This record gives sequence, structure tokens and C-alpha cells, in this order.
Amino acid sequence: MTGTLYGIGIGPGDPELLTLKAVRLIRGCGVIAVPGRTPKESIAYRIAVQAVPELAHKELLAVDMPMTKNREVLEASFQAAADALEERLKKGTDVAFLTLGDVTIYSTYLYLYRLLEARGISTAMVNGIPSFCAAAARLNMGLAEGAEELHIIPATYQAEGSLAFPGTKVLMKAGKQMDQVKVKLKEAKLSVSMVENCGMEGERVCRSLEEIGDAPGYYSLIIAKEAEGQGNEHE
Repeated sequence: MTGTLYGIGIGPGDPELLTLKAVRLIRGCGVIAVPGRTPKESIAYRIAVQAVPELAHKELLAVDMPMTKNREVLEASFQAAADALEERLKKGTDVAFLTLGDVTIYSTYLYLYRLLEARGISTAMVNGIPSFCAAAARLNMGLAEGAEELHIIPATYQAEGSLAFPGTKVLMKAGKQMDQVKVKLKEAKLSVSMVENCGMEGERVCRSLEEIGDAPGYYSLIIAKEAEGQGNEHE
């Protein structure tokens, strides 16, 4: 019998937002896979170990995923990671793969589980609190009401066309593209809020485009809404 690979969403940063199921499975799995070259230095590990102190004594498997859009480089890294995971799983060991936020949303795990399922490995997903839900709560605002639409947009790609969608726009990981994003948001005349490092050290909350500044960090999430009196009314 092979082990099961669990993709576990650990939430956006606050260790109190780990689910009971995530904590139970992290405690129960023999190996913990962590994105990055040095597991104990990764953000995912530093968050999870606060909620699950036993994690400090478990076998950790580094899963290095380069920050690139080069498909050949990415594919090679995915295959290497799948091989390393498969080696543990075929020994009958359950493995927990930690991922920030929710495992179903722009997660590296989504590439890996497909490779491993094709090899006959059992896999499962454990939801976590999505970063945009945590950011909205930190801002004390709702994301969508009534018939209002909600759009989740990866800001590291060309996102300007998406800003014309009706309803609320969430721009994830907007930091690296912030100069371009700010110009487009201003042109679209949207009401903008941002949370940087939500739930983590260095958290910063901005409630207008002007407050954001020029160099926010990679984990910067923007929530953009139609300004009051703009767009359609939803009942």
C-alpha cells in the first residue's frame, strides 16, 4: 500500500486560521513537504509550526519551485518534486504538502497531484482560508452581496481587461506588478483597498490607492470595487 498525498491549505498567515482538519493531518503524516529549498525558512513552515509545534520534529521534504513562467524549467521542477514525493509515498508513508491560503487556488500542489495521480498515487485536498477572504475580513468589508459578481485575478499576468468586469475584483500577488496595476486601477476609477502580508509579520492595510505607495511586497492583495454611484445597482 502506498501512502496518501494530502495537499493542505494552511491559510494566509495567521496560525489561528489553520483548520482543525489541517492540524490533525499535519500531526498524523509521517513526512511534511514544504515549498522552498530550506523547509524551516519557508513561510508555510513558519506559519504551520506555530499551530502544530510537533512539526519541528517531523521529517521535512523540501520542494523547490522556481519563480519563473518558463514552462520547460517549471515542468522539470514539477517532475523532480513528484519523484521525491513518490519515493516517500511508495514506502507507505502519508505526506502532507503545505500550501499558503487554499489548496485549490493558484497552488503549486495542483500541478503535483495530477502528476502523482497519473502514477497511481492516492491524493486528497484539505481546504484552507483563502487569502482574499482573510484580507476582506481584515478590512472589515464584504466581498460580494446579492447578485454582485466576484472575480479572482492573478495580477502577475496581464489583468487590465479583467478590471472592466462588473462587481468586486480581487487582484492576488499584485506586488511585482504594482506600478502597472495602480495605473489601470486609477483609469478604471475603482475604489481600492490593499492588505500586504495579511496575518503575518509586517502586515500593512491600505484603504485607498494613494496609501499603497510604490513598493509593496509580493504578498499584496488588492480588493477593487466600483466607486459609489458607479455601475449597476444590485438588489
